[in-house]
Amino acid sequence: MFVSHVDKIEKKRLEGPTLKNVEKQVLIGPEQGWEGWVMRKFTLGKEGYTPRHSHSWPHIVLVVEGEGSLYMDGKDYPLTAGSTSYVTGGLEHSLKNTGSETFAFICIVPEEGDV
Repeated sequence: MFVSHVDKIEKKRLEGPTLKNVEKQVLIGPEQGWEGWVMRKFTLGKEGYTPRHSHSWPHIVLVVEGEGSLYMDGKDYPLTAGSTSYVTGGLEHSLKNTGSETFAFICIVPEEGDV
């Protein structure tokens, strides 16, 4: 059993040449008792983006705040709070903040996808 609040969960700033203004929180995963899966929250600041990448596992996205876009399968899809998506394994993708405020989304992946 696990109960917490997103405001109490540690944020980790991600750094690198292929991403910008990204914070990650692991909300629920194996450490909290959910074996095999991980639910993360990513927060992208102004002009923030994740790298274009692909991997073998799928993931599910739920936008919880702001405006952004999902690059997937050679297209950009606009996203707002409440938007959902399913990204299949092997598909190149990335997310970016297209608004003037914070863009945040929940991302659920198999445990091996939380790298």
